[in-house]
Amino acid sequence: MKNTLTPATSIVSPWRFKLVLAVLALLVLLLVKELLGLQVLDTERGHAFLQGQGDARTVRTEVIPAYRGVILDRNGEPLAVSTPVASIWINPKQLIGQEGRWRELAKAIDLPYATVEKKIIGNVHRGFVYLRRHLSPDVAKNITSLGIDGVNIQREYKRYYPAGEVSAHLVGFTNIDDRGQEGIELAFDGWLQGQPGKKRVLKDLKGNTFRDVDQRSEARAGKDLSLSIDLRLQYLAHRELQAAIQKVGAKSGSVVVLNAHSGEVLAMANQPVFNPNNRRQLQPVKLRNRAMTDMFEPGSTMKPLTVVAALESGKYQPDSLIDTNPGYIKVGPKVILDPVNYRVIDITKMITKSSQVATSKVALSLDEQKVWQVFHRFGLGVSTGSGFPGESAGLLPNRPNWLPIERVNFAFGHGLTVTSLQLAQAYSVFANKGLLRPAVLLRSDGNTEQSLPATRVISEKINRQVLDMLKTVTLPGGTATGARTASYTVAGKTGTSHKVGGGKYLDDRYTAVFAGLAPASDPRLVVVVMIDEPDLDNYHGGEAAAPVFARVVGEALRILAVVPDKIDQKQVLGSAGKTKPKAQSGGRKSV
Repeated sequence: MKNTLTPATSIVSPWRFKLVLAVLALLVLLLVKELLGLQVLDTERGHAFLQGQGDARTVRTEVIPAYRGVILDRNGEPLAVSTPVASIWINPKQLIGQEGRWRELAKAIDLPYATVEKKIIGNVHRGFVYLRRHLSPDVAKNITSLGIDGVNIQREYKRYYPAGEVSAHLVGFTNIDDRGQEGIELAFDGWLQGQPGKKRVLKDLKGNTFRDVDQRSEARAGKDLSLSIDLRLQYLAHRELQAAIQKVGAKSGSVVVLNAHSGEVLAMANQPVFNPNNRRQLQPVKLRNRAMTDMFEPGSTMKPLTVVAALESGKYQPDSLIDTNPGYIKVGPKVILDPVNYRVIDITKMITKSSQVATSKVALSLDEQKVWQVFHRFGLGVSTGSGFPGESAGLLPNRPNWLPIERVNFAFGHGLTVTSLQLAQAYSVFANKGLLRPAVLLRSDGNTEQSLPATRVISEKINRQVLDMLKTVTLPGGTATGARTASYTVAGKTGTSHKVGGGKYLDDRYTAVFAGLAPASDPRLVVVVMIDEPDLDNYHGGEAAAPVFARVVGEALRILAVVPDKIDQKQVLGSAGKTKPKAQSGGRKSV
């Protein structure tokens, strides 16, 4: 019997087929739902969550440095500018394990290997450490081109001072983070520094930036600042003061040049100086802007103010006579004497010869409070209001009852202190027909009569009388013939005072001062020269300070194209037979 086999027919029931389709459709829907949850829907662990996690690992916010405003002189010459630089920073965590490349990095960045090693190992738990700041962009690019993981570059700005030490005390300087630390840089830091911007960047696992995402905020550059100083006059004052300090062996000194009518500081020089572009061996004692911070007893430069009080009292006129015989006067336990017996002199000659005896007699005849009020009206004992950091207000003491010797000392500038700027501001009254304008460090808009406040200190009549007296000081027979210039008439007053130390006046240390204005016929400039501790061969104001005044004011007026108001007859006669005229007409004699 033969068996015949037939293949079994595989039949899938309809319900099973539908079940499979349903399961597959469900899986597709679940997959779609999951994809929507991850990519589109705002779920707990959805798109926003994943995007945030990704950004946290790759997106970083970086600061865009702001350009610091430029500091300019009154003519637009730059005194402080910012230049682009680059700083190298490292992630020590990433450098661990790359010890073989540390020497290569140290050589490229020009640092000792031990320094680089210490920076890495000592900060292994930190993710950001500066390795070297303020390199040129090209040098920094060469370092990062080595491709060492964990070595990064940061763009910054570095402050540069074109005039160097010449304007250092006034302009000041910034720190390594471009924030003001001294001088104008500190006083106007908020105005100059600007507003940094922010941007988002993409970084890889090694911390290297490979793409900018967007810019959150733009960097806003700081505002420029125009100072009142004239860099030409600043160089002049710096040069002449430096030469004088060396010649008379002085410890320090300062020169202030004011615009007589606007109160603008046209120059302010100090010695000793420092270079703001190289501060590696900077000495703190050299940082002071002595013209505004150092106080000194002004000595006989105060006698004209005492004369103002005398004239205002109605008891004296410029030709009023004073008997100085026998050449000295005893006030309390102290004997005050003149170098010679001037006998009977008038008020004008009292200023010409700087007579101590005559000044003492005048002071004792006046109400001491009236004298104090005159000194105070001239701006002594209060800050000039310039806004300069650390500016001193000086000292103008007052008390209910004054001893006779205190009244006398006060009248010729002892027992009170001023700064060079205060003294220049006070003498600007004589140059400005009795009006006091505050000294300013910023350039005026040119409309000085309206933009700067002025206070009448003395009447025009008294001002004219005192100014005529000050002119005689520089004439033959006066105490400051060294202040004369060949082309311009000058007026002023010398001052010589003992320095104080250990609670007493020192016999071998002096401050020499000259305060004056020029041209005397129509004053344009007020100049104060202070020389601290000149040698004992040249310690008087007429010897140490007056010649500096002559050279500064003579050259400054020539630079400013002021028409000469005097012709030196000797110079004219001496050059008549010469074919080559003199090159300088502004008093370029040596000290």
